[in-house]
Order: sequence, then structure tokens, then C-alpha cells
Amino acid sequence: MTPSVAGNNKKPAAPTPLVKVTKANSEQPLPAADAESLRQFDSNNLLRPTDHVDPATRANPAKPNLLTEDVKLHHLSPYLGTEVSGVQLSNLSKEGLDELALFVAERKLVVFRDQDLKDVDFEAQIELTRHFGVPHIHPVPMSVPGYPEIFSLYKVSNRPNVASYLSQGRINYLSWHSDVSYEKQPAGTTFFYVLDGPEVGGDTLFLSTVEAYERLSPAFKELLVGLKAVHTSAPFEKVSSMPGAAKLRRDPVATEHPIIRVHPVTGEKSIYVNATFTSHIVGFKKEESDALLNFLYDHIGKGADFHVRATYRPGTVVVWDNRVTAHTVVADYDKNIRRHHIRLTPQAEKPIPATEI
Repeated sequence: MTPSVAGNNKKPAAPTPLVKVTKANSEQPLPAADAESLRQFDSNNLLRPTDHVDPATRANPAKPNLLTEDVKLHHLSPYLGTEVSGVQLSNLSKEGLDELALFVAERKLVVFRDQDLKDVDFEAQIELTRHFGVPHIHPVPMSVPGYPEIFSLYKVSNRPNVASYLSQGRINYLSWHSDVSYEKQPAGTTFFYVLDGPEVGGDTLFLSTVEAYERLSPAFKELLVGLKAVHTSAPFEKVSSMPGAAKLRRDPVATEHPIIRVHPVTGEKSIYVNATFTSHIVGFKKEESDALLNFLYDHIGKGADFHVRATYRPGTVVVWDNRVTAHTVVADYDKNIRRHHIRLTPQAEKPIPATEI
């Protein structure tokens, strides 16, 4: 059910902001391997396991610290996506951030305008990330120098770029995925904001993998529940071979996850495979695995009635739940225009397998 704002809500007491706003260094981050970050990995090149407690479990369902009477909501779709005005993320208290986690789990994608997150210092951005889980350190060292937890997505014609390289030789550049699904504990509530980009284009498409699951027949759901698929970071080996690219922080990893997972807070079931990182279904022969995965990829990618488009302008921060969505950049702008965004990626729980439809 879509959350609403009661007209007679009283304003909560002035919150104690979790982060302190200071001017951050928003100059172009350069790819840089960070030897210190290697301590985050175990002997199998997997990020060390953590006991994840979703902050949404602490949230007041009424969300009085987030959805005050000054907040306005514009829902993009019945299935996912809400644009919010009247909230400054950097001013939210810990209680407000707990409520944000719940709101994002419910709406799956939330777009905030007129935010000052890019002006918050990097240490505070990492602290914000840590509220939602252990900050992920990406195997591709495209991070802000000295801050491996802050992933910098930077695209310009004369610079190596992950998305454009992985889509070479294809008719379109769409690459539906859930971030870092190859980790034992993949991404949960994720933040993404713009530093520079085209005036038109460069949007991100999002879809609800919950609604994608709900569209399937009961018999097909029965087939999928209990199956596992392997997710791998091997595609990033191509990235490290690009001219001028830095060496990966670690060797590729492969992890088994349930094809149908359960959200720990909402209890919703979702399809958890993607063409970018999923390699095969455990126990299936290649032809069987390819046939089933390609059906799911096709179903997800063509489900325009459970897709939405997030647009960017200065001050936009997009927050989504990687456990119940997939997304892709839309590379529809001139290659000479710079597109520079920052992603803050907290890790969540080990995916919970569905045991019934």
C-alpha cells in the first residue's frame, strides 16, 4: 500500500542531523587502487560477512520524522517510484533515516530534488551509508581517491567507462542489473547523486522485480522457488583491460543466490537474476539454464508497465532498494558530454530464499 501523509500530522521536534554539511571536494575522482581496502576481503576475495540489521525494522510505520506535513509526494507508478519534495536528506535524524529505509523498501525507488548531499564531506557520506549497512568497496577502483567506499561513475568520450565497455557490440546500451549481486551480501538501500551530466538524457530506468514476479503464473512460480543461480563479477575483467584502466582490487568472485528472494522487512518476493552478473542456474545444463534465464531477462526487460524513468537535474538524489529492483542507464546523449555521478552502496543481508509461492 502506498504510504500517505496525514494532513494533521504534528511536526516532530527538530532533529539532530546525522551528517554535518561541509563543502566536499567534487573535483574529478581518478581511478585509483587502494591497498588499504584489500583488508576488507577474505581469502576467497569475498567481502567479509557482517550481521546486517535493516534499519527499516526500527522505523515508525507512520514515518513522522520523514513525511512531515511539509512533504509533498508524487508517485511515478503504482508499482514503484515516488518523487519527494520538502525533505533534506542531510538533515534527517537517525529515526528519519530508519523511516527512509522503510519508505524506500515500500516504494522501491524514491527521487529527492534540491539536495545538498554533494556538498557534504566524504567522511559524512560514508557515515550516512553505514547507517544502512557496511559500505561496499567495488572491485573496479573507480572511487574517490582515499575513499574507496565512494564509487564514482564518470563517463566522457576520452575516458574508460564501465557501462559503455560492457555494452560494446550490442544494438542498444541497456544493461539491466542489480548492483553488486555477485557479493554474498549484495546491495540494499542505495544512494546515487549527480555532479555533472547532460541537460537532456542520461536518465536511469528502474523496474520492480516484485511486480515481475507477481505477473508469473502459479505453476511457473513453483518452478522457480528453490532454484539458485550463480552471480559473478567476471565481467569486470573486461573493464580492467581497457586502455588506461586500473587493475581490479581483487580477482573475480562467484556466488550462489536464490532466484526468488524475500525482502526481510516487507516480506515481498522478487526475481533476483540479471543479465549483467548472472551466469547460470545451479544444477541445470547450459541449454536449460540459458532458456530459463533468457525468458526471465526478456520478461523483466519488456515489462514497460512496471518500469519508471528517473531523471536528473542539479541537486537530485535517487535512492532505491537493490533487493526489489533492477535498473539500467540510458546512454542516449552525446558521447562528448560528461556524465559524473556518485553511488553510495550499503551491503544488506545474504539473500533470503523463498520457500513457497
